[in-house]
Amino acid sequence: MVIQHAERFGLATLHQLRGRVGRGPDPSTCLLIADIKTEDSRKRIEVMEQTTDGFRISEEDLALRGPGEVLGAMQHGLPGFKLGHLVKDARLIQQARSASEALLETDPNLKQPENRALKQAVLSQFGAKWSLGSTA
Repeated sequence: MVIQHAERFGLATLHQLRGRVGRGPDPSTCLLIADIKTEDSRKRIEVMEQTTDGFRISEEDLALRGPGEVLGAMQHGLPGFKLGHLVKDARLIQQARSASEALLETDPNLKQPENRALKQAVLSQFGAKWSLGSTA
């Protein structure tokens, strides 16, 4: 298989295309032909040269493209707030998720006085994209 202008494809697409060859008993080759003009293009092609591990490829894609919006439609780029590194900070993110679930179990509408500032911050940041139940 020959993929021309490989620099124009995302890592997931290149990985999927590359995986289509070599499934039968005959030897196969996948050639990526790229016209690298940007640093991001170079990094994407280098990842494809270095590994066939889909998990590593997805981690590199996340690092290069960003996570997009957690609560929106944007599929890449940096979110409007600092979330952390989704791979390196996975343990911390899970701890924060557990803490927020525990908080919402005891005060689902964030009505308790100690949680009102948090409620205002969430509504200010996310507005109509977020629902905490009744706002009364």
